[in-house]
Amino acid sequence: MTTQTTATAPGKSVAAAAESALVSSQGKTTIADTVVSKVAGIAAREVSGVHDLGGGASRVVGALRERIPGSGTNLSQGVSVEVGEKQAAVDIDVVAEYGVSIADLAAGLRRNVIGAIQRMTGLEVTEVNVTVHDVHLPSDDDGDDIESVSRVK
Repeated sequence: MTTQTTATAPGKSVAAAAESALVSSQGKTTIADTVVSKVAGIAAREVSGVHDLGGGASRVVGALRERIPGSGTNLSQGVSVEVGEKQAAVDIDVVAEYGVSIADLAAGLRRNVIGAIQRMTGLEVTEVNVTVHDVHLPSDDDGDDIESVSRVK
C-alpha cells in the first residue's frame, strides 16, 4: 500500500504555497512515500562508512532478491518514512564498517539524507533516526560462501 502526500514548501500553508514549486496555479505535485524512501536510501548509501542498509532479516531477503535474474537492488531497504503534507520523518537501519566513528557516521547520514530529501522533494525533514544493527568486519567477507565448503569428503 502506497500513501501519496501533497507537499508544500516548508513553513507555508496550502493557500500561501501558491508560489511554491510543488503547488502553483497550474496544479499541484504529489510525492509518494516510496519516492522519499528511495531518495533517503540512495543518500544513505553514499555516506562513507555505511556497509549496508537494513537489519538482519531485511538484508537476507535483499540478498535473495538480488540472486533472482532480472531483479535489482531494493533502494529503500532499511529505510522507513512517514510523510505528511509539508514534512517527512525518516528511520534508517544500517550496518557500519568496522573502525568508523558511529557518532560521525550518524551525523553524516543525517546531513546527507536531509539535504537530498529537501533538495529533491521540497519537504522539510523533521528527524532522521539512525539504528546501527551491526558492525561489518573485513573477515566477515570470507564467510559469505559457506555452502561451497564441504564438510565431508
